[in-house]
Amino acid sequence: MFAKLKRAAEGARVPHAKRTANSPTEKMPLPSRIVLPMQQHIGAPCTPAVKKGDTVMVGTVVGKAESFVSADIHSGVSGTVEAIDTVLMSNGVKVQAVVIIPDGQQTPDPACAAPEVTDAKSLAQAARDCGLVGLGGAGFPTSVKLSPKNLEEIDTLIINGAECEPYITADNREFLECSDTIMRGVKAVKEHLGIKKVIFGIERNKPEAIDLMFSLTQGDSSYQVKPLESRYPQGAEKVLIEKTTGREVPRGGLPSDVGVIVMNVTTVSALGKFLETGMPLTTKRLTVDGDAVNTPKNVEVIIGTPIREVLDFCGGLREDTAKVLMGGPMMGIAVPSTDLPVLKQNNAVLAFSDKKAHLPKPSACIRCGRCIDACPIGLSPVEIAGAYNRGDVDALNAMMVDLCMSCGCCTFVCPAKRPVAQTMNQAKLMQKKGGK
Repeated sequence: MFAKLKRAAEGARVPHAKRTANSPTEKMPLPSRIVLPMQQHIGAPCTPAVKKGDTVMVGTVVGKAESFVSADIHSGVSGTVEAIDTVLMSNGVKVQAVVIIPDGQQTPDPACAAPEVTDAKSLAQAARDCGLVGLGGAGFPTSVKLSPKNLEEIDTLIINGAECEPYITADNREFLECSDTIMRGVKAVKEHLGIKKVIFGIERNKPEAIDLMFSLTQGDSSYQVKPLESRYPQGAEKVLIEKTTGREVPRGGLPSDVGVIVMNVTTVSALGKFLETGMPLTTKRLTVDGDAVNTPKNVEVIIGTPIREVLDFCGGLREDTAKVLMGGPMMGIAVPSTDLPVLKQNNAVLAFSDKKAHLPKPSACIRCGRCIDACPIGLSPVEIAGAYNRGDVDALNAMMVDLCMSCGCCTFVCPAKRPVAQTMNQAKLMQKKGGK
């Protein structure tokens, strides 16, 4: 029962709060400095390619990927390297970081040139040269995703435009403001990887984006625009695949195992921009929102900009601000300091007052089963919690706790306000280690 998605388990009806959906992207002025951590992706960290005192330009490689699962990091400003520092990230990991002071000129690196792409291999290399990663939050290197071992079995490209987290509207603005580069990136992937079908999965709360993609793809049967119910977590990769194709990724498997590649809409658009201009990934659109933000906006920022300066651009924070998140309220990470920089995979900065951020006191589990009904993977959080408390690793394996995607639906629907998702994460860790 645990190996299959439960079609009746639809996730959670979280509030959308898409207040910035109709807010055109505003470009932020140059920051006072940028801080570029050498790990802004899943995989091995980069090695600094510059040293203190070096002059860099927009697009200069400052962090070199030396492993297959990694991604280069580029400067978004022209200026001088102030330091090679160490940064404590929100996940508690310390990484090296390149700190650059802008000179205000924004001189592009002459080495940046549009790539020549003729096949799947050169397309993957272009993604690697772009420093491209999953921009919807995952941060998986795109060059790896475009290099599946079973390329001949891939028949479907899914463009993830669900954007199911509350508040966030950055991908919606990408559809409305950058449809040309979206289609350029999609067509390149479709052509060079020999993919037969493209599906745009977009939640119904983005009607303008749905209508636009319908108009751009009409008359071509190899494209399908699939409106999705506005329900969290439609954008989770395994859920999206099941909802758009009916296929189910096996336990421990990848989308490629069911003939699918999934790309976030902003990621494929960034690829389209790089194919046209040769300028690597150096900027990011963020939704800045939350009840503690004075002027919510969609903002284009240079990667590495301190969060504090982004918030200042949006009118600053209220005095009763209690929590700032990178990402959405369901899966985002609280930042210990707004001095931390914007990363490649950040799609939102949200700030909440003490009233909104306050966690209610949990009470005893009443075994109502709502967590089971809400789990989009079909897991049983209440039974998993019991196995975790007993230290029963065999039971955790049997109940496939490793399939948990940490979406938070179980915690959201729990009437006892228990930290169910946190317990699931601890159970996954216990299973991985083989015991306490």
